[in-house]
Amino acid sequence: MSNDNYRFLQLHVLTAYGPANLNRDDLGQPKSAILGNAPRLRISSQSLKRSWRTSDQFQSALDGHLGTRTKRLGVDAYEAMLAEGLNEKTAFDYSKFIAQAFGKLKTDGDDEEAVAVVDDTEAPVIKDKKKAKGKAQTNEVETLVFVSGQERDAALALAKTLAHSKTAPTEAQLNLLRKDNKSADLALFGRMLTSDKTRTKETSDRPLYNVEAAAQVAHAITVHRATPEDDFFSAVDDLNPAESTGSGHLGELGFGAGVFYLYACVDRQLLLKNLSGDRALAEKTLRAFAECMTHVSPTGKQNSFASRARAGFGLAELSNEAPRQLTAAFLKPIDDKGDSDMSSKSVATLAKLVGKFDEVYGFKGERAFFNVTDADCSGFKAVPPSEGTSQSAHFASFTALNLE
Repeated sequence: MSNDNYRFLQLHVLTAYGPANLNRDDLGQPKSAILGNAPRLRISSQSLKRSWRTSDQFQSALDGHLGTRTKRLGVDAYEAMLAEGLNEKTAFDYSKFIAQAFGKLKTDGDDEEAVAVVDDTEAPVIKDKKKAKGKAQTNEVETLVFVSGQERDAALALAKTLAHSKTAPTEAQLNLLRKDNKSADLALFGRMLTSDKTRTKETSDRPLYNVEAAAQVAHAITVHRATPEDDFFSAVDDLNPAESTGSGHLGELGFGAGVFYLYACVDRQLLLKNLSGDRALAEKTLRAFAECMTHVSPTGKQNSFASRARAGFGLAELSNEAPRQLTAAFLKPIDDKGDSDMSSKSVATLAKLVGKFDEVYGFKGERAFFNVTDADCSGFKAVPPSEGTSQSAHFASFTALNLE
């Protein structure tokens, strides 16, 4: 085992799902893609990331180090000020200032609005009301903002301070964005902030608080041909008289099934930087990320399909080499010919491509894997689990190997 501090962690996972609609399009059908001129089912990276970061597993593992993606921080601040006894009108005005620290205010309907000015020395001054240009501002921002736990705490603390002081916030108090965040989800998935063209002076530094995502997640696709199917169903009214044979409801639901290839890459050094150098938290974040990738399913239509699954195979790679997917292993769709099942064939096909890449490009790094299929993985040169450690636990712990 090497003592190298490897920069890149790559995770390759194969998971089989029975009939499911894990991630649907605008028509309610499972999302799809064409790969190798063959139709595949697809799960978007956005769906995967949200299911992982909001899962009980991720939340419990990183409790106290999580952010919130929201438009409604101003609403939370408003409610906090009301709880402290501030009147509704003043609380609403102050909550808009807090919301503006994170993004451009959302507009809604025609109304008059209070126009505020903030300079370097004074608190925001509420000038005479004037007719807004068609719409009044709310205390929500226009676009979702990923807010760290520290930033949210600071915003709510300011709300309570304002409620007691009954004075508008100063410019210094409205400096709520932080660079030294320790929110694991924000560090993994990043955020982009932009200046507000209508408030250029006050917001010109907002992009300085952007966070470059340490994790890159690919859309998951089936390794074989797969197309969405339709389930026509009916429901009977329990209180229908016996002689009534009609249906109380008719419906149609899209679904699909298959073995999916999932891929993610994490820049471990960037993750450590995003977490202000907190090595213990970075290690915990990497383990939680790997565990969610192998244990957590997207939440779409779970009550209809109970499409819960565990990964059948996982390969983790640590190296300083340029990352690469292994999607090319499945350009030719896996077929159902022969005695092996789809999962075993998928593992064997992926392992074959890894071997060929190693022959052509070499590999300077470390690997760990787990396998519940019948495929032969003896060709992998991997770090073995310690005695008494399960393959899955070893896989998750390996992700943080020699992190510095």
